[in-house]
Amino acid sequence: MRCDQCGVYACRTGELERLPANCPMQENKAIYQEARAEYQKPEINNIALNAARTEAAGYGVWTRLEEIMEFSRRAGFRKLGLAFCTGVREEAKRIAAVLQSNGFEVYSVICKTGSVPKEELGITNEEKVRPGSYEPMCNPIGQAKLLNAAGTDLNVIVCLCVGHDTLFIQYSEAPVTVLAVKDRVLAHNPLGAVYASHYFHKKLSSHRL
Repeated sequence: MRCDQCGVYACRTGELERLPANCPMQENKAIYQEARAEYQKPEINNIALNAARTEAAGYGVWTRLEEIMEFSRRAGFRKLGLAFCTGVREEAKRIAAVLQSNGFEVYSVICKTGSVPKEELGITNEEKVRPGSYEPMCNPIGQAKLLNAAGTDLNVIVCLCVGHDTLFIQYSEAPVTVLAVKDRVLAHNPLGAVYASHYFHKKLSSHRL
């Protein structure tokens, strides 16, 4: 499966007679049937149907924050959880205020909740962001469990670190969407590295740990 290498994208146009020989649609009919059946489940249909309606209504017009609010209204989600990074705590405060002013009940949890020292993960002093100082670990599982306890309808990620967002999604009982992803280098706009690939090509192609 290498849809990024296709160039035909018959799935987008509906011209299925033009499907390339190596298209996953050629040999995975059972998977597509299973997926289509899932969309008929009421709770899944509610999300998929209202996502499509939100897309059509606000395409190229609404900001991501507006889309989240419109989608939530259409899907009947009133209790929204914010799982945010300590680095964007001021932004989280503004986001919560916007959501509240639009009639949503907001529950927010910062990433450092619990104040668990990184040493519990096996991190050494030399591996810390600021060696020699107290550094609590990010606690996405704690964030998810607190929002689970609050009974949120939809949880919104705001700039959780790579991997921490993975764990939050894994442990969240409510559906999850993303308002912003973390990229400290590019002002939380990771696609900037793709759009300006002629500047970042050498850095990305030679990236090593």
